[in-house]
Amino acid sequence: MTPAAIAAILLCVVLGALAVFQLALVFGAPLGRFAWGGADRVLPRAKRIGSVISIVLYAVFAWVFLMKAELVPMVLPELVVDVGAWVIAAYFAIGIPMNAISRSKSERYTMTPVVALLTVLSVIVALG
Repeated sequence: MTPAAIAAILLCVVLGALAVFQLALVFGAPLGRFAWGGADRVLPRAKRIGSVISIVLYAVFAWVFLMKAELVPMVLPELVVDVGAWVIAAYFAIGIPMNAISRSKSERYTMTPVVALLTVLSVIVALG
């Protein structure tokens, strides 16, 4: 198995865990201090909708990286997958300072390392 394939699998595991976390937020789990700036213990409706959108995005991100790592059939043009992988990697990289400056200490200390890991894994896959 290639390093890109291993990184893609690990990336999907992390995204899956984040999707479960976001789903818990959607259903009212009192974990809001870890997400969306940490201002709400239980997310209000607008942020719950944001969590649903995040889950969908995580699935799309995982699909792109699995295609890039050749673990699922390439159903999009290769150029779209290549560019998409780099765009998502950049998105994760932007998330590092955004989480690092969160007013929520819980979000800073939990999500900053998570998004840093996602950045590293996504770059490995994008390079692969």
